[in-house]
Amino acid sequence: MADQKLFAGHAVRRLRRGAALTQAAMAEMLGISPSYLNLVEKNQRPITAVLMLRLAETFDFDPRALAASEPGGGAEAIRRRLADPMFADLEVDRAQVEEWLAGAPGGAEAFARAYDRMGGGPAAAETPDPSGSVRREIERWRNHFADLDAAAEALADELRLGSGDLYSAMAERLRVKHQLSVRILPVEVMPDRLKRLDLHARQLQLSELLDASSRSFALAQQLAEEARGEIDGLVRGAELDRVGERLYRRHLTGYFAAALVMPYARFLRACEATGYDIELLMRRFGAGYEQVAHRLTTLQRVGARGLPFFMLRLDRAGQVSKRYSGASGSALAEAPGVCPLWGVFDAFERAGELGSQLADLEDGTRWLTLSRTVQPQGSRAGGVRARFAIALGVAAKDAGTLAAARGMDLGGGAVPIGLGCRACTRPDCPQRSAAPAGRAMVVSERETGLTPFGFAGD
Repeated sequence: MADQKLFAGHAVRRLRRGAALTQAAMAEMLGISPSYLNLVEKNQRPITAVLMLRLAETFDFDPRALAASEPGGGAEAIRRRLADPMFADLEVDRAQVEEWLAGAPGGAEAFARAYDRMGGGPAAAETPDPSGSVRREIERWRNHFADLDAAAEALADELRLGSGDLYSAMAERLRVKHQLSVRILPVEVMPDRLKRLDLHARQLQLSELLDASSRSFALAQQLAEEARGEIDGLVRGAELDRVGERLYRRHLTGYFAAALVMPYARFLRACEATGYDIELLMRRFGAGYEQVAHRLTTLQRVGARGLPFFMLRLDRAGQVSKRYSGASGSALAEAPGVCPLWGVFDAFERAGELGSQLADLEDGTRWLTLSRTVQPQGSRAGGVRARFAIALGVAAKDAGTLAAARGMDLGGGAVPIGLGCRACTRPDCPQRSAAPAGRAMVVSERETGLTPFGFAGD
């Protein structure tokens, strides 16, 4: 993954036009031919390390902007939006998307913003969903924020020098540097809160209902105050509304906390040494399953990339409350629906156990997906006990080193699944409950097939 090619012609073109240069003039300044620059701008040639260095030196340009400024999050992100059932009859393929991004990046960005502002579909237009814009911003960075990772890793190393116990070291840091004490309170005192910052009493108050990993994570979130400058810069650059800013800030705070508890270099080494054994990683870093799963989607440091996982959190009804596609490029991460044949739903029948499934999508890609249930902190006897399933996925071609794949034939039989019935055109699925969007339903009075009805074009 470290040699992944970077195509960012739109960013180079924007830089050139902002400097009021012709292709010939810019090419001369960079020491390349105009024809080569033309190919770069059309995304027919990748940005090489040498060219990136020359851009940075000649134009005082931050190279990270190349990877972070792809219109709409790049080709895969645009394709995930086009997987919405409302576009099913258009059949826009990958080549068309890439031509669109190369020829009209502004138009692609405008489409992405309009789609996200509608919350991902026409029905949401009446009530804009700020979380859609936040997801788009996270996706634009591929859920990897290098500055936050570096700041958290430096703080983690500093805390390790003072104590081998991370929780105690974080509590001491809060006491000495932030004048905050940590207090664990009985549930009777905080019946409807798990965490509260009482600035009058200078206390970070935690509920006794929180387990050890959640208490450590809460302290790490508070220490994200030390990265306020980096977080503020990211929030300002996102240009979100007020609610979106708060959601994005919450995500970035949690990102810093995870990077502090699971510092990048140490965590990646542990992943590679254990075959991404999630349960072992939980114990080694004192983190919860959902925390580790989310961290796995962030391992995209230049020169030290991990496997490109995606993650979803969903309930029994298939409602998705978290989704991170990372650098996976999987349509499953942004699908408009969830296929009932996906093994993630089986997790609810085996609470707390890790399950795996090989899945084939209609686009020809194959994925190894792992799933396990989690319960939010704060459950009490007699109360409502929420339960979610966490789905992790990685391309089967990259999954050979995983502990969860040992003994599995990754090239063998796989379950054919879709992106929800309205986006799926598999003709003989016995689980089908609706015709694909844009396809006319066909019902025969003389025949009964595997599904209650057919549809035009099958």
